[in-house]
Amino acid sequence: MPNPNTPDGLDDPPAGPAALLREMVRIRCVEEELADLYRDEQEMRTPVHFSVGQEAAAVGVCTALRADDLVYTGHRSHAAYLAKGGDLAGMVAELYGKETGCSRGRGGSVHLSDRAVGFAGSAAILGEMISVATGAAWALSREGTSRVVSTFFGDGASEEGVLHESLNFAAVHRIPIVFVCENNSYSISSPLSARQPARSATTGITERAQAFGIAAERLDGNDVRAVHEAALRAAAHCRAGLGPYFLELDTYRWREHVGPNWDNGIDRPGDEVEAWQERCPIRRTARELGGAAPDIERQLLDWDEEFRDLTRLAVTAAKAAPYPDVDRLTDGAYGRPYGAS
Repeated sequence: MPNPNTPDGLDDPPAGPAALLREMVRIRCVEEELADLYRDEQEMRTPVHFSVGQEAAAVGVCTALRADDLVYTGHRSHAAYLAKGGDLAGMVAELYGKETGCSRGRGGSVHLSDRAVGFAGSAAILGEMISVATGAAWALSREGTSRVVSTFFGDGASEEGVLHESLNFAAVHRIPIVFVCENNSYSISSPLSARQPARSATTGITERAQAFGIAAERLDGNDVRAVHEAALRAAAHCRAGLGPYFLELDTYRWREHVGPNWDNGIDRPGDEVEAWQERCPIRRTARELGGAAPDIERQLLDWDEEFRDLTRLAVTAAKAAPYPDVDRLTDGAYGRPYGAS
């Protein structure tokens, strides 16, 4: 439920459902194209964690943020990077390890960044960016800006001590950060039920955040409009100086934890995967548009063709781009700027 202490007047207008749907289709097409190429060509020498099935979380939240707000994520970073406005060509080139990549070919899939649009960074270590995002938000608040930081992580990271330390610190200092837990019920192949106590009125992930006095909501993470509206409330709450906000989004990844394949009936029950696929956020939003968009099926096909073509163009450019010069591989590390002599 919405938090009663959050201001009624939202700072920013909501995005329309068609725009939200289009963005989810874009991310789905990009990731499906890349997954097939990753599997078939074996040219992307980086681990990949796809968000197919979870698009509503990234799209709903990132479209509620402003251009100068910051986003940090964990290893499952593609969707949030793209939803925040990250450059597609730069992301694809990064997966191929090329100098034209968004991290100059030095980071791979789990270390994306695009400072121009506020995608501050992602990292592979579980929960690592939660504290970094909290520190960045604290710095922004001390500067007196109205900017907000959002950090994405999974239910597995909710078990890390760094989250609880960050929640406590953010609550004490009323830091303008939106914590976003994408709860897909699995930490690799371990279900939530095997890792956490049975959910009750006090033991859930959202309830743990509330224990720090933080405004928190749990909602259907496949309902992009609900996510978007909640993220607008969260951002308005932060901008009003009311402190952090926590969103737990129940969702589900369709593909394996890491890699391009399906794990139906292997790491997860096949009927469970199929049940969640029936709750596809894209099909759901298309159905909800209904009579307001009678040509939506044709529009979905047009978007599908458009975004797959753009992804293939980005792949072609990435393959043609140079690898980083071996002599320059430490540029950007240990305080050494790119291009330094």
